[in-house]
Amino acid sequence: MSECRPDTAPGSAAGAPEPIPAAPPGRDARSPVEIAVEAAIRIGVIAALLLVCYRIVEPFLPPIAWGVIIAVASWPGYQWLVGRVGGRRVVASVLFCVIALLLLLVPVALLSETLVQGAQWLTHGVEEGDFRIPPPPDLSSVPLVGDDVEAFWQEASTNLTEVLRKFQPQLQLLGSWLLHFAASAGVGLVHFVLAIVIAAVLLANSGTGRRLADAISWRLAGARGIRFARLAEAVVRSVSRGILGVALVQALLAGLGMLAAGVPAAGLWALVVLILATVQVGAFPVMLPAMIYLFYTADLTTAVLFAAWTLFVGSIDNVLKPILLGRGVSVPMAVIFVGAIGGFIGSGIIGLFVGAVVLALGYELFRAWLEESVPPVPGADMPAAVEHDGRRDPP
Repeated sequence: MSECRPDTAPGSAAGAPEPIPAAPPGRDARSPVEIAVEAAIRIGVIAALLLVCYRIVEPFLPPIAWGVIIAVASWPGYQWLVGRVGGRRVVASVLFCVIALLLLLVPVALLSETLVQGAQWLTHGVEEGDFRIPPPPDLSSVPLVGDDVEAFWQEASTNLTEVLRKFQPQLQLLGSWLLHFAASAGVGLVHFVLAIVIAAVLLANSGTGRRLADAISWRLAGARGIRFARLAEAVVRSVSRGILGVALVQALLAGLGMLAAGVPAAGLWALVVLILATVQVGAFPVMLPAMIYLFYTADLTTAVLFAAWTLFVGSIDNVLKPILLGRGVSVPMAVIFVGAIGGFIGSGIIGLFVGAVVLALGYELFRAWLEESVPPVPGADMPAAVEHDGRRDPP
């Protein structure tokens, strides 16, 4: 019969961990100042940790955000690809990555040389006054502005240095900006490649990503958070395909058309088309001057073919946007414009896309939240939200 060890509490097994000591007397009776100071210290430590984490991942945030957008936008196509390879998700992700890189890199490789050369030519020409402008055609038949345009063109063709001197500060600033813009396009291309790889990884693990997004949404807003997550998915997919996708298609087609027709600096003008198409101005402001230039410098067949190509590329958005934007997503063009320009200023080429999508997403979520919180007024038209069993779902 064993003896009870003096250092073992009755009823406990020998070697069991000692119980946690009780809180010291007065611990639960702390003053409000002590509780506030302790809470402030905890919040400060957490905030400092989050700030350090943010600074570490800050350079990767634009490609990560663009990778998420690409993954959400290409999810239906990825599902089709998975079905064609027998359900092997990793193989489908690799194929998606290869196809996306080919669609991106082949046109960029064709246009990149003219992009850089065009920016350098324009910058040096503005700074040194080395431009040579051909004499103007007869524009007297053009109503209202024909004579003035012809006179200005004639002066520029005979004494361009004097004309440029009038606008030298503005033109130098424009030339430097264009050169910096062309240089940043290389960094944007690296971000695009990285974003495509990130999107392929996210698509391969899409089930886990979907559960994580739902968990975060639930923790933030409960059942409403899940509905907002579905709305966010619809907005990202519609805006990225219906606006950014169409702008990218227009820019590539415009650039390849100008390259084939022999327009100088075709890559630079394609980049300008990309910006204008993203902010919903369209491709015509760039392609129409190029068409006029070809009618005066190239043979008639090339000019006529490029005119037909201009009409096709400039109006293709009227066909693609209603198909790709989908139903139920009507983001104002002002939101797209501000998001695209703000993202471009902040993060370069990739910010042009990310900014438009993120601001459109924030706008739609904020609008849905407002419509959900407003009670219905008897006799008034119902807001865009829909009622189901006393609950109001976002549009």
